[in-house]
Amino acid sequence: MIIKKNTNKAFYLFIFSHLFLWTLIPSYSNVNLPLDTIEALAWGSNLEWGFSKHPPFSAFAVEIFYKIFGNNDWAYYLLSQIFVVTAFYFVWKFSNQVLEDKIYSLLSVLILSAIYFYNFTTPEFNVNISQLPFWALSVYFFWKGLNLNKKIDWILFGIFSAVGFLSKYLFIYILLALFIFFILNLKNYKKSIINYCLSILISLIILIPHFIWLLDNNFTTIFYGLDRTGVSEFDFIKHLKNPIIFLLKQFIILIPFFIMALITIKKFNFKVKRSDKKIFFLLSINLIPIFLMFITSILTGAKIRTMWMTPFYLFLGTLFFLILKKNIERKKIKKFFLIFLAIFILSPALYLGVSLADKTKRTDYPGKEIARLVQNKWDDNFVNEIKIVVGDEWYAGNLSYHLYSRPIWLYTLENSTLNITDEKGVIYTGNPTILKKICPGVFGTIKPVGYCMIGKR
Repeated sequence: MIIKKNTNKAFYLFIFSHLFLWTLIPSYSNVNLPLDTIEALAWGSNLEWGFSKHPPFSAFAVEIFYKIFGNNDWAYYLLSQIFVVTAFYFVWKFSNQVLEDKIYSLLSVLILSAIYFYNFTTPEFNVNISQLPFWALSVYFFWKGLNLNKKIDWILFGIFSAVGFLSKYLFIYILLALFIFFILNLKNYKKSIINYCLSILISLIILIPHFIWLLDNNFTTIFYGLDRTGVSEFDFIKHLKNPIIFLLKQFIILIPFFIMALITIKKFNFKVKRSDKKIFFLLSINLIPIFLMFITSILTGAKIRTMWMTPFYLFLGTLFFLILKKNIERKKIKKFFLIFLAIFILSPALYLGVSLADKTKRTDYPGKEIARLVQNKWDDNFVNEIKIVVGDEWYAGNLSYHLYSRPIWLYTLENSTLNITDEKGVIYTGNPTILKKICPGVFGTIKPVGYCMIGKR
């Protein structure tokens, strides 16, 4: 069993092993990047302060990596794991402060491997993964701000809160949980009011460009999110069915977590003191966001998609070991490590097996080969570079990512401020039957998509 002096080494071994395995395996097994990563890259080719589906940070992140690494797929699997292990690191830092026992702090991070959000789904960099480090950072610096009331901690909280919100709007649920905790304990934190308000002001200043973009684009991102939940179609049954389904899914997702947690306990007996601010802080950041999501589903009838809950359980292990650490039998921790190792090895092995066995997934799409064929046909007919690709995020986005000229992606030319001419070099992707009829340039098909090429001859 790991002894206290080895916990730091064990933690760093875990996060570097996690980063290495979950970068290497998808890089080897996948032919193409996943849908959400290609989508973020498409947005990144034509950066704005928002997009039709999400706020902009995930696109900013992948575009930075594109500038450094180009269209090497492994870089985006690495990017995703950097976000994941950064979240783990700040859960570890926070747990060390709260639990005051590095063995329990280590367990509070390792147990996250039992939640599939933090292993099997991590190769796909998307807005859910993008939230993870900022969720952990916001909690960590909010806690430091409450206890030390240093301006730098509150400033960092304000910055990370804003970036988290720019990753996905659901980040508001952790911010609301922190706000509720602060209000309920206002008497204890009167000295922090000014600095807390400063952090909110900093967040709002950072968010101003996105709010302006939202206004200019008729709040399209918000309406997309509402449409994804199904609230646009009223059905009373949804207000009952969807919240129940939501809770059942959370229970199923957490079964491995509870197995790992409960195996360490000799007896299930705990008391929560009202004066214990650590416990109530952890209860707030773990339970309030889930409760608010549940209430949202009840009030709106929204269908809560499973992956939306990705960051919600980052501190669940810390809560568990804080409440029940007096009931934990040290001898049983060995069993915990055995289960952890089994999951840690099995989950990437399972990912590899599924990826190699199932050839119908999007990650088997021959995006690089299709881009090569498109480029060859372009070079046979035109003398200029491809500057713009038009179409959906998957087919046109793959072209934008794989073509060596890195053309910018547009969903449509409608309302585009770009001056589109033959000099630009444009490829339209879409329904081949329609494109063939209206294409004024060179037309080709790579099933199931048609490609209309317009360039300088």
